[in-house]
This record gives sequence, C-alpha cells and structure tokens, in this order.
Amino acid sequence: MLCRHRQNLSTRREWLKTASCGFGGLALAGLLGQEQASGGASAHPLAEKQPHFTPKAKRIVFIFLQGGPSQVDLFDYKPELVKRHGEQPPFAADSRFKQVGMQNTKLLKPVTKLNRVGESGMWMSEQLPYLAKQADKLCMLKACETDTPAHPTAVQQIHTGSPTLVRPSAGAWINYGLGTENQNLPGFVTIHPTSEQGGPRNYGGAFLPAAYQGTPVFDGKIEHLESRGLPAGLQQRQLDYLLKMNRDHLGSAGGDDGLDAMIRSYELAFRMQAEAPEVLDISNESQATKKLYGVGEKGTDEMGQRMLLARRMVEAGVRFVQVTDAGWDHHGRIAKQLPQNCYGIDRPIAGFLQDLESRGLLEDTLVLCSGEFGRTPFDQDLSGGKAPPNNYGRGHHSLAYACFFAGGGVKGDMSYGVTDDFGYRGVAEKVHLHDIHATMLHQLGLDHERLTYRYAGRDFRLTDVYGRVIKEILA
Repeated sequence: MLCRHRQNLSTRREWLKTASCGFGGLALAGLLGQEQASGGASAHPLAEKQPHFTPKAKRIVFIFLQGGPSQVDLFDYKPELVKRHGEQPPFAADSRFKQVGMQNTKLLKPVTKLNRVGESGMWMSEQLPYLAKQADKLCMLKACETDTPAHPTAVQQIHTGSPTLVRPSAGAWINYGLGTENQNLPGFVTIHPTSEQGGPRNYGGAFLPAAYQGTPVFDGKIEHLESRGLPAGLQQRQLDYLLKMNRDHLGSAGGDDGLDAMIRSYELAFRMQAEAPEVLDISNESQATKKLYGVGEKGTDEMGQRMLLARRMVEAGVRFVQVTDAGWDHHGRIAKQLPQNCYGIDRPIAGFLQDLESRGLLEDTLVLCSGEFGRTPFDQDLSGGKAPPNNYGRGHHSLAYACFFAGGGVKGDMSYGVTDDFGYRGVAEKVHLHDIHATMLHQLGLDHERLTYRYAGRDFRLTDVYGRVIKEILA
C-alpha cells in the first residue's frame, strides 16, 4: 500500500514537471509565467515578492504558549518577591486592570528556582534545563505589555494586532507582503492551533484575499488533502474540468474573491499532494534527531513532533510557521502544573533551536516564543480560602510579561527590559505587542508602516497606528 502511494506521488511530480497548461499543469513555471505576464490583479497572490529593504530573516516560527506563562516563575527573578512572600502587595493595582479580591491577595514567591544562565547571566527557571543551554541564542524581553488581560481578546491581539476587531493574522500579513518560497506548499502553516479564543480567526486573512490565510495541521495531517486514490492523470482531467467550470462561473459573477480563492486552493492542493506528504512525514528522521526533540518519549512526544514538523516546514520553504502548546493558564496548583508544562516544551524547543543552527537555518529564521500575557506576582485562590496555599495560582497579567526571540538577526544571550521589584510593571525598556510585531516585520525586510491594505476606505496594517522597531536588540 505504501509503495503504491509513493508511486502515485512520483507520477504526480512528473505531471507537475511536464505539464505546461491545465489544472495539473499549474507547475510554478507555467502558472506564474502566465499570470505575472498579464500583471495587475491577475498576478498570482502567493508569488514571491520583493521586501521593502534587505532582510535579515526569510521566515518566522512563532511558538505560542497559550494561557499566559508566568514570567516571575520562569524568567524574571525578583528577590523582593521572595523576601515579602505572604504579605499584601505594597503597590496599588493599575486602574485599568483592577481585579476582584485584590485587597485579600498575597505576594507569591516563585514556585520554581531560577538560576543565572549564559554568559550574560539571564535568569531562567531550573525547570528549563535544555533551554538554558541555548541561552546564547536567546534575546529575552522582560517588560512586555499588551492591551487586555482577558484570554479571548489577548489571544486575538497577539495573532492579529487587534484585541476586538476582525483583522488579518500576522502570518497572513507576511504571506501578503512576501509571498511564499515554495509554490507547492502553503506560505503560512499553523500546527495544532487552538479551537478556542478566536479559533480560525487567529490564522485567518480577514479582508485580505483569502489565499493568504493559514493552513492548519492537526496530528501531522492537512485535512482533505488526500487524492482518494485517483491516478494523477485522471485527477488532472477531473480538476481541469472543474477549473473550467469555476472560471466560467467567476467570469459571469463579475469577480468574487471567495470563489477565486477556492479555485486557487484547488490548484495549491494538487501541487501539495506531490510534496506535502513527505514534508509531513517525520518517520524518516534519524533516531538521534527524534531524541533531540523528545519524540517518542513520555511528556515530550506531542510538542516534540510539532517542533520537528516545524523544522521540516522551514526547510521546505514555508514562510510563516506557528506551533501552539496550550495549558498555561495556571489559576490554581501552579506549583505542580507549571513544571509539567515546562517539561513538555523544554526539550522540544531547545532541540529545535539546536537543529536549526546545525543546519544553517537559524541565521535567517526568526523564532518568537510567547504567550498572550503573563501572570500576577500575587496569588489567586479560586477556592474562597478553603484550599491550602500550595494549591494557589496566579491571575492574568498584561502589564509585564516575558517572551524571547532567537535567530533571524536578533542578538543572542541578551536580556532587554526591566520591571519593578515585584514584576508588576515595566519601568525601563518597555515594549508593547505592536513593537514586537513591528520588529518581526522589520527582520523580514518589511516596513510595518508601509505594509498596508486598503479596505473600507482606509489603509490598514498589522500594527494599526502604533509600534516601533526594537532596534536595541538587533544584531
């Protein structure tokens, strides 16, 4: 069965190489040559485009830790928080984010031990021993801020730049601005995206042409990609006929972005059937590589497979890859649950960075690892005083959280940003989420103020009317 599948893939590749017209003949040379020659709106939307200026990175990998990792337990050590553990917070709650029961809360010291790592001595939890060994690659931002402490709006903002309005995702903007390096794969892939807090909206294209939206991958598969066993030649005839019908309908309808995107999705799907199965198949990776990521081992297998798949996507030329790991919303039992979460991602992410570097890919791949916000430096008791203190957790916190960049022309072994003595507010070198997005685009050679799309009478952009490039962290 497997041999027959591989033989069909081989036949399909030959069709892509030799056919010069028709649906199956939408090989890169034929499709782009025909469409770019006519210019204007007919140009293929995913054709590779020139950036505004010379880029430092060609692609981005966004590792999203959904729920809000605790910065004071992982990356931002505060001796005063240890010293005054159990006391009432000596600072007033920010008027924008007052929380019910704040008058009864107590300062909560770190639930993990933090150590100095790397030559710069950045702080990192002992629960991340593998990542600590990659400190020379990390640029830690410790005074990050976003606009909302609620999951639905904060998750949407880190993905789209807007906490409430329907806007294109960051991956869609980058797809729109640069196109894709590999015309046989999507330019934007999201691995195991969450179905909650926005769901498809977090990788959607909103008002951008639908071709730029993300393609979700679940359990190592792209849904509905299989050819259902049709020989390549027969499938080409079938799709050629479908293409003609859809093109005729598109002409009579006077232009329809949704229909045009559907037609192009069929075109891309045919090409993907030749290349995507091999990219998605991690079985031929060496045992040493799988061990590096923790694949096949308890606690690290799921994230290990996702990160290994992300590396394969990067190698294959996918422009924007997102990997999601959920479960970081520690309102209770943080002392037990946080180490479990750390164990699940530590080896896979560290292995990914090490693997990228060994293959010469880290230099032009920008990696961002972040949650939608952080956690409060004081405790949260959801039991109403009935639970013992070791069952406490932390609330949502958007005024100061930590994330890190790696590769892609960003300085390594560096910490940027200072918070107050309790990790509650940024006091120096503060960065907003808009600044992070602006910096991501900048490293790809895109000016966040120039990457715009006119819709409903005005120009929109990922950073709205805000944002600055964090030049201090650029190599």
